Amino acid sequence: MILTGRGVTAVLGPTNTGKTHFAIERMIAHGSGIIGLPLRLLAREVYGRLVEKVGAAQVALITGEERITPVGARFSVCTVEAMPRDTKASFVAIDEIQLAGDLERGHIFTDRLLHLRGRDETLLLGSATMKSILLQLLPGITIVERPRLSQLLYAGQKKTTRLPQRTAIVAFSADEVYAIAELIRRQRGGAAVVLGALSPRTRNAQVALYQSGDVEYLVATDAIGMGLNLDVDHVAFAQDRKFDGYQFRNLNPGELGQIAGRAGRHVRDGTFGVTGRVAPFDDELVERLEVHAFDPVKVLQWRTARLDYSSIDALRRSLDAAPQIGGLARALPAVDQQALEYLARYPEIRDAATDAEKVEKLWEACALPDYRRITPAQHADLISTLFFDLVRHGTVNENFMAEQVKRADRIDGEIDTLSARIAQIRTWTYVSNRPDWLADPTHWQEKTREIEDRLSDALHERLTKRFVDRRTSVLMKRLRENAMLEAEISVNGDVFVEGHLMGQLAGFRFTTVAGTDGPDAKAVQSAAQKALHLEFEARAARLHACGNSDLALSSDGLVRWLGDPVGRLTGSDHILHPRVILLADEQLSGNAREHVVARIERFVNHHIATVLKPLDDLSRAEDLQGLAKGLAFQLVENLGVLFRRDVADDVKSLDQDARASMRRHGVRFGAYHVFMPALLKPAPAELITLLWALKNDGLDKAGYGELIPVLAAGRTSVATDIGFERTFYKLAGFRFLGKRAVRIDILERLADLIRPLLQWKPGQGPRPEGAYDGRRFTATTAMLSILGATPDDIEEILKGLGYRADVVSAAEAAEFLQKQNPVTSDAADMVPGSPVPPIASEVTEETSETSQAVTEEEAVGVDEEAASSEPKPVLLWRPGGRNDQQRSERAPTRDGRPRRDEASQGRHGENRKGPQRTGGNREEHGSKKDGAAAPDGKGRHSKSSRDDRRQKPQQARFEANPPRKERPLDPDSPFAKLAALKEQMKK
Repeated sequence: MILTGRGVTAVLGPTNTGKTHFAIERMIAHGSGIIGLPLRLLAREVYGRLVEKVGAAQVALITGEERITPVGARFSVCTVEAMPRDTKASFVAIDEIQLAGDLERGHIFTDRLLHLRGRDETLLLGSATMKSILLQLLPGITIVERPRLSQLLYAGQKKTTRLPQRTAIVAFSADEVYAIAELIRRQRGGAAVVLGALSPRTRNAQVALYQSGDVEYLVATDAIGMGLNLDVDHVAFAQDRKFDGYQFRNLNPGELGQIAGRAGRHVRDGTFGVTGRVAPFDDELVERLEVHAFDPVKVLQWRTARLDYSSIDALRRSLDAAPQIGGLARALPAVDQQALEYLARYPEIRDAATDAEKVEKLWEACALPDYRRITPAQHADLISTLFFDLVRHGTVNENFMAEQVKRADRIDGEIDTLSARIAQIRTWTYVSNRPDWLADPTHWQEKTREIEDRLSDALHERLTKRFVDRRTSVLMKRLRENAMLEAEISVNGDVFVEGHLMGQLAGFRFTTVAGTDGPDAKAVQSAAQKALHLEFEARAARLHACGNSDLALSSDGLVRWLGDPVGRLTGSDHILHPRVILLADEQLSGNAREHVVARIERFVNHHIATVLKPLDDLSRAEDLQGLAKGLAFQLVENLGVLFRRDVADDVKSLDQDARASMRRHGVRFGAYHVFMPALLKPAPAELITLLWALKNDGLDKAGYGELIPVLAAGRTSVATDIGFERTFYKLAGFRFLGKRAVRIDILERLADLIRPLLQWKPGQGPRPEGAYDGRRFTATTAMLSILGATPDDIEEILKGLGYRADVVSAAEAAEFLQKQNPVTSDAADMVPGSPVPPIASEVTEETSETSQAVTEEEAVGVDEEAASSEPKPVLLWRPGGRNDQQRSERAPTRDGRPRRDEASQGRHGENRKGPQRTGGNREEHGSKKDGAAAPDGKGRHSKSSRDDRRQKPQQARFEANPPRKERPLDPDSPFAKLAALKEQMKK
């Protein structure tokens, strides 16, 4: 092999010496020319620059995946792999010739720089490390060394988040690049990414994102070291080790210098350094990088171009040929040779490759690049499919190709998915650009190019969405231009700066959205605040002039204007006049702030006076004097409800005129309460509850706001919750009576039902339903109806009101009522065909129903048929007495008589005095603590005398209830079992 360098010029030097620019200028000075570049991305860049200079019709672009070949084009821009082996062009240039030493691609660069020549001029461009080997291999070559146009300085170690703007951060794996880009996005607004695995179109779009200034950082692999012209001020190494296809190793100084040299542009100096994850460079390495002193390239990778296609084995032997001159080393098997080695093992491949033409076709198929980075065996299988189509049919099966292309034609998915599809479609783009491989290559070139472009655009969009905060990038660009940021506020309160959402204005408070704390935060907030100040002034004027319908007071104590909170109520000395706290930022100040506060206070006072008008009128009443005025004051202080027992003396002292004057103001004097019925509605009750909660820190107490919906639903009683603050029941208009709470006005209706039952005396006209003996009564359907309660519920309610129950059997009650209404005395009282008077029948039916309920709910395991045969005992209610004992068990005594049930006193009785009956003997009555008794029809109460029945237990407690004979109780009876089981369950 005889080589010569005559007519060849090598332009050598570090990065940023203008070598590529020089080659472009020299090429257009010739009538024709070819330039070879190491990357398709760089080839695209140079193609664009040439088109700008001489026009698109004069320039061709030829790569393994793309062919733009205008008829009569004078200049060709190629990747080195796509350069022809022979040319008649006047000018030839090969860029980045130091890659001739690369283990994977070096043999291709070596072949071109040794053999490809222009008719008039040949330029070799690369690093100064190639000088000695070029002089050795190409005697007579002209060496031109160009100095760097700017200085390169070491800046030491810095954290990733503290790197200066216009920095390129270098890592050597996709995962590391993505992780760094994500960190930069969170801390500094965003970054562009450049990886060798990206399609050229995607890499171009990402580079353009950085070059345009939309982002200030670029995170890349060593792909940026291959001649990409970037406006980089600083290069930071986040890693200094890489996998070179064979092993993990440290980068050598030459490789570090090639990458670090991207810093600085033209005459602008650049810096390089490391991040916190890489040890600082030692002084010797720093010096070598700064002065570009690197070890010379001693050998170039070489593979013979003289291939023997007579057989597969002959081809393999020729590929293994060793170089015959010094300075060259046989290259390691590349992807194409590895694929050939796999395919040579397949008998069907050997059977198909029977002559030199077919062996050459096999070698062409092996040149298919492994864009997908799959295993050699998988890649070889694809090549074998293509080869069989080519030798059997002359072209690749287009149905098979259409199926493969269709699989890649989808733009859904994330970054990794799209990257994999791009790698797949690039394979078929390469196939479509191979001469004579397809019946309709133009169609497939357009088809695959369209799909690759669409996938590349989608990948660029995903990368930008993931690693770039568009708001921050645009704002930073505007700030670099020293432009005033424009802010605006939409009708719904969204605040935009330069068209990007910065926050939300609600009322007079501005809340920023997440991610507004980047490097542009200060300028952005300044622009936003300027707009907010003007908006606050305008809103204050509108609020001051608005009507009450635009304002509302919510149950959480917030005053809202058109839905937005502008004030919050808090307690004050007077419960009906809470204090207003303005909810506004500092930008609302001066007269505007005072006007807003005054308007909110006027609304709150008007709202309370309107909703609680009866209470407000009562507080201002001028026609009330003396005790009536004092009682009205207490009623206002207690928000419209007083327990009558607490003001019993005051009420007794009121004359009829005073009572009438208070009634005119809506005050009702009930048996248990002095109250204002107009306030027992949802709206007043809700406001009353809020005012009390503000005064007593009750907004967070259990039960707040839970009872108003019950009131609004029309419920007259409700099961109580022991976890609730008890006062909330009273504020909502309910009386707490142990397990049940009853609406106050309903309790007064209950008192109206009970009063005539206790006033009636046997022999004084027809007996009202529920009356018994003039001293006691039974619960009636009317009572259950107004209370919305069950028999068990009314039992709890009456006990809570201070009534006590005597228990008699259903038969005994029926017998007693029958004696009071003998059949012969009043036939009109009899039910036709019935031996029992109507009241006795009613008692029997009621007790039977109650007994049935007990059977179903409590008497588990007791025979239902037997249990229902014995009616449940009857409860005879009477006003509680001072000497009443705790409620006794209802189990019958051993002699068969039902035991007297002394119900326990309620905790919330109304009066300490028992009810007064007119005429006849007065029953013992009274209360403990707040036990209540029913008053008479005139609202008066009387004391009771003691009953001497304790000294005579063998006698009947009431004259109307004659003594009964002791009857033994059968312990095996269903009724005895039922009573015992009920007693056990109550425990």
